[in-house]
Amino acid sequence: MTIESLPGSSGYLDLFPERRMSYFSNTYVLRLTVIAGIGGMLFGYDTGVISGALLYIKDEFEVVNQSSFLQETIVSMALVGAIIGAASGGWINDAYGRKKATLIADVVFTVGSVVMAAAPDPYIIILGRFLVGLGVGVASVTAPVYIAEASPSEVRGALVSTNVLMITGGQFLSYLVNLAFTEVSGTWRWMLGVAAVPAVVQFCFMLCMPESPRWLFMKDDKDKAIMVLAKIYDIARLEDEIDHLSASSEEDRQKQNNIRYLDVFKSKEIRLAFLAGAGLQAFQQFTGINTVMYYSPTIVQMAGFSSNQIALLLSLIIAAMNAAGSILGIYLIDHFGRKKLALSSLTGVIVSLAILAGAFFGQSSDSSNSLYGWLAVLGLALYICFFSPGMGPVPWTVNSEVYPEAYRGICSGMAATVNWVSNLIVAQTFLSLASAVGTGPTFLILGGVAVAAVVFVILFVPETKGLTFVEVEQIWKQRAWGSSYDAESLLEQGNETS
Repeated sequence: MTIESLPGSSGYLDLFPERRMSYFSNTYVLRLTVIAGIGGMLFGYDTGVISGALLYIKDEFEVVNQSSFLQETIVSMALVGAIIGAASGGWINDAYGRKKATLIADVVFTVGSVVMAAAPDPYIIILGRFLVGLGVGVASVTAPVYIAEASPSEVRGALVSTNVLMITGGQFLSYLVNLAFTEVSGTWRWMLGVAAVPAVVQFCFMLCMPESPRWLFMKDDKDKAIMVLAKIYDIARLEDEIDHLSASSEEDRQKQNNIRYLDVFKSKEIRLAFLAGAGLQAFQQFTGINTVMYYSPTIVQMAGFSSNQIALLLSLIIAAMNAAGSILGIYLIDHFGRKKLALSSLTGVIVSLAILAGAFFGQSSDSSNSLYGWLAVLGLALYICFFSPGMGPVPWTVNSEVYPEAYRGICSGMAATVNWVSNLIVAQTFLSLASAVGTGPTFLILGGVAVAAVVFVILFVPETKGLTFVEVEQIWKQRAWGSSYDAESLLEQGNETS
């Protein structure tokens, strides 16, 4: 068997073009993707809602208004929870399955939302933020992997990117909710408490969803796995997919039983895969996306727009552009490719951050000129336009597909943990850094990180568009062992044909 003949690969689909699937061709897969993606919506809503709620929490609690550290802690405590949730999420996914992990995340998120809504003081808000973060952390690991493992390879990027659309859609929804409750008694309580609704909805729908077919194969529950696969593929391709999974599942199952966190760094090819995946997750955060999403109302106010309502309205427009960019990313990621999309996205991000930096440098020298405020808003909008179709979906998509089955849960969890740790560093330091060196220099620093990200993608991230999971494994083995692996591979193929 040659690599090109694997089901879902470009060679296989060139031979059998009638078996190629499109994004909308299978409503079952699309429904599974959307329901799993509600976890992404929770992720997005949580990151977006706190930016507006914080304005009103400061109004109600003077101690919060007087302390930048307490404001940053309210924002970032969810990230502390998410770090722990993501770190444990990989193990939960491998031990109990993608479905149960999602249900656990929904329960924890709902409890956290209720605690925040009923909080009598800022410290209970912080506790609720921690619980919500735990749920988001587990969901951030689970949803991309669950979707990827049920997706035909030719549309895997688009389907995983749908989860990112749900994240940006959740952010947009959070700004709508923020704007809707600006004149309602108990403003911030409603903003934070409403988050429980999508978690309850996902919990109910997820009870009717199947487990990941690849995880079922790993656990030697082939009958259930085949029942799920039969709803995804026609009979001809179904047989090929079953043969392929059967051939690889035994080896993966034996590996998984013995895998520990440190084993990720002992295997050269897994180490290279994790470097690419975790590096993308870190650069996604250090190029400033959640600085924009967490603090966009604050940035708008810093740009000269003092009204809470105007700040929220302008942030709503930015969030809408973020969601629109994610829709574009769904199309581009399987047509343009992961690597090219990331590089073009980062190039635009660098230009946008330069505009933001210039706007705040200008405002510091002439604060009476409203042109600089609008230039800052333009910079934010351009940033979102460039970031959301590329560096939004690419890290999550790449991390859902670059690891072998036996390592997928644990490596995805570790990479998501890197994302959340990076997110925490940015969220906890942005206001303090901006106060210490100025907002303009802070955006210049982010621009420098984006330049480093371009170099990283060029050197370490391969193109995985349209490849099967097995084909992606071959990339890392070839990178790790070079010509020696090629020779060994040819020898094995010769033994198979003899």
